[in-house]
Amino acid sequence: MIYLQILITIFVIFSLLKLFGQKQSNKLSLLSFVVWAIIWLMVLLVFWQPEITSYLANILGIGRGADLVVYLAVLVIIYLLFRVFVRLNKIEAEITKLVREDAIKNVKKR
Repeated sequence: MIYLQILITIFVIFSLLKLFGQKQSNKLSLLSFVVWAIIWLMVLLVFWQPEITSYLANILGIGRGADLVVYLAVLVIIYLLFRVFVRLNKIEAEITKLVREDAIKNVKKR
């Protein structure tokens, strides 16, 4: 397990550095930065102290810690997919609006 823990630690450190770089170049809001940093730090914590998930799972009435991690991962993935879906719809509406405005301008020129 120690090799996997070291590998995951290196990956999380790399991800946090990339996250920090994104924040420095103003590609991320402060809220997004904090949320993602907390998520990556939680990943690191779970890999070094896996009994924490079992403890939390027992509090929540879930059988195993691994089940809790899977449930949370599915919820996060569904939420992120929803956010992407909403953003894509917004972008599609904006593109449609721009194309219509451009088409109207071109018709008026003729």
